[in-house]
Amino acid sequence: MKSKRIFIILLGMLLVVAGVSLLYHLSDNFFLKPAFTTAGFFNKETPDHLVGKYTTIVDEQGSAISVMARVASSGDELYTSEGRHYRVERVQGDKAEAKFIGMDSQILAYNEFYAGLSVAVVKNLVEKSQGTFAVYHTHTDESYVPTDGSDSIPFKGGIYQVGKSMVDKLQGKNLQVNYDQTPHDPHDNNAYTRSRRTATSLMKANPSAIFDVHRDGVPDPSYYRTTIDGKNVAKIRLVVGRENPRMSANMDFAKQMMASANSLHPKVVKEIFVGKGDYNQDLMPTALLIEAGTHTNTREEAAAGVSMFSEAIPVVLGVSPSAPAAPTVKRPAGTTTGAWKALGWILGLTVVVGLGFLLISSGSLDNVKKRLSGFGREFSSFLGPRPAARKPGERGTKAVLEKLEIDKNPAANEVLKERKDDLTKD
Repeated sequence: MKSKRIFIILLGMLLVVAGVSLLYHLSDNFFLKPAFTTAGFFNKETPDHLVGKYTTIVDEQGSAISVMARVASSGDELYTSEGRHYRVERVQGDKAEAKFIGMDSQILAYNEFYAGLSVAVVKNLVEKSQGTFAVYHTHTDESYVPTDGSDSIPFKGGIYQVGKSMVDKLQGKNLQVNYDQTPHDPHDNNAYTRSRRTATSLMKANPSAIFDVHRDGVPDPSYYRTTIDGKNVAKIRLVVGRENPRMSANMDFAKQMMASANSLHPKVVKEIFVGKGDYNQDLMPTALLIEAGTHTNTREEAAAGVSMFSEAIPVVLGVSPSAPAAPTVKRPAGTTTGAWKALGWILGLTVVVGLGFLLISSGSLDNVKKRLSGFGREFSSFLGPRPAARKPGERGTKAVLEKLEIDKNPAANEVLKERKDDLTKD
């Protein structure tokens, strides 16, 4: 009997510890912690954008469709600028095999929409748009070898100058930009946790969008290098985290940005990659991670690409009354904001913690049942006494008392009958 009581107490303590630990991740510190996922909790993989660590994604025929300095995982997705949609099915070492899913209807619709905007409409949107934008860097060491002399300069990488070109372009359109240059080194898996504080601070100004600017780490500069409008440019990749419960909104924003930027400067955005991670994009639906070229491109090429991309930002987020609305595209069923899911987790874990305390204090399952049943009775009492059962024709407590008196006193019974007859006559 004693051993059983000890077991019950230990079980209750285990429930309490587990519940409190998970509640810590889901409640008060929500904005300072990434969206909690089991994959993220156990992630010990190589940080992204490290030089020399890259993955080649191939299609079903074995042809390379993308190269990136990150570890790919089954379930990752890739969207080309033309709208081709791929999903990674298998990963073997530094090669990932992807299946062609089909042409993405959203990208096709956005490509057509933004290509149809006249130059006058775009100019109107850029001139009349109002809003605040935010720019920061998670990997503040990232640099460009041809210009900076190294691929990594801790705390003051060349990526700062690329970010500044984005800021200058937006400010040149009379837009307000908050550029936070807080360093978040070292370049490890905790960099996004450190940069989350910066992103959260930037959100206090209620920005229309927030951008985390990076560079890739693939060795071949020609993968990103191109010529657009007579300029040497490093193309852009947009990255969306699929472990964000609100990723559908971020994904929609990324597709619009790719379509709009490419309508202004063809092919400046190569693709959208949807990878395992959160990248702090759960903070707002218009948060994006940008990869501006790779470490073997020049910093000037990356800055040119980012500047061209930036021209599309006020077009997509324009608030001018004359701004045409983007086409409404049917979203996949089952997408939610995740707020109700989080609330469900918190309520469920609260119940678990409560049961754990109840087990510890009660000492046995029988005592738990007794306490719960006692609580039910007390709760019923709190709501007030139950109304007495009434028969047709009786009204309230007075009628009940009169009936009791009639049963006890036959003489009173006769008097009451006479009163009833008088009332009936009236």
